[in-house]
Amino acid sequence: MSDEEIDEKYEKLIRIKNHLDAIKNDWDDETLEELREFMQEKYSGTNLQGNTLLINSTDGENSQGNSNNSFFSRIWDAFDKNVGIDPGRLVGLSDGIFSIVMTLLIFGITIPELAEYTYENFLSTFLSLLPTIGVTLVSFVIISSFWIYHHEYIKLKNLNILYLWLNIIFLICISFIPFSTSLIGNYAEFFASEVVFGINILLAIISFLLMYVYAYKKDFLENKPSKTEKNHVLLTLGSIMGLTIIVNLLDFNISNKYIYLFLLIPVLSTILDTWYQYKNS
Repeated sequence: MSDEEIDEKYEKLIRIKNHLDAIKNDWDDETLEELREFMQEKYSGTNLQGNTLLINSTDGENSQGNSNNSFFSRIWDAFDKNVGIDPGRLVGLSDGIFSIVMTLLIFGITIPELAEYTYENFLSTFLSLLPTIGVTLVSFVIISSFWIYHHEYIKLKNLNILYLWLNIIFLICISFIPFSTSLIGNYAEFFASEVVFGINILLAIISFLLMYVYAYKKDFLENKPSKTEKNHVLLTLGSIMGLTIIVNLLDFNISNKYIYLFLLIPVLSTILDTWYQYKNS
C-alpha cells in the first residue's frame, strides 16, 4: 500500500471519528458501548505513517483513563456478561428450594410431651400449639404467593452472573422464613422475634422486586412485558410491600394478632389481577 493510500485511509478514519463524536449525544449507552468495543478491536494501536491511531471511547475519555478503569470495567463486564446456564436449571433450583422450605415450615411445629395422658391435658397442649400453627399457615401462604409470582412474572430466556446472584439472594430470604416463623412460634412474647420475621418478609419482597426490574431492564424475560404489564407487576409488588409494612407496624405496636393480615396477600393479588384484566380487555 502506497503512502498516499495510507494517508487517505488515515484521514478517512479521523473524519469518521469526528463525525461519531458529533452525534454521540443522540445515542444510548448500549450503542456507544458497542461502538467503543468495535473501534478498539479494529483500530487501536494501528501504526499509520509513524502515527499511532488511538481511538478511545466516543465520549472523549483519554487512553490513560481507560487504562485506569480497565480493571474495574473487566470485573463489571464479567458480571454483566450472559452466562451459558440454561434458565430452566435456575427455575428448577428455585422450585426445589420452595418445596423444601414449605416442608420445613411444618416440621417447625414441635409437639411437646404430655405430662399426663389425659384428654384434658391433650386438649390444653393442642390449644397451646394454635398460635404456632397459625403463624405457620401465614408463612405458608406468603411462600406460596412468592412461588406463584416467581412462575408468573419470571420467565427467563437468558441470564447473567449478576441476575443469578440476585435470584440466589431472593432464595436466601425465602430459606430463612422457617427460621423466623419458628421464632414467633416459640417466642411470640418477645418483640425481637416479630421484628426478625417482618424484616425477613420485607427483604424477600425487595429482593424479588430488584430481580424483576433487573431482568426487565436487561431483556432477560422470555416474552418481554409491555410497559403496562411491567407497571402492573410493580403495582402488585409495591402493594404487597405496603401491606407488609402496615402489618409490621400494627404487629409491633398494637398486637401480634395482626400478623394474620398477611393472609390478605392472595386476596390483594387477585383483586389487582382482575382489575388489570378488566382495564385491558
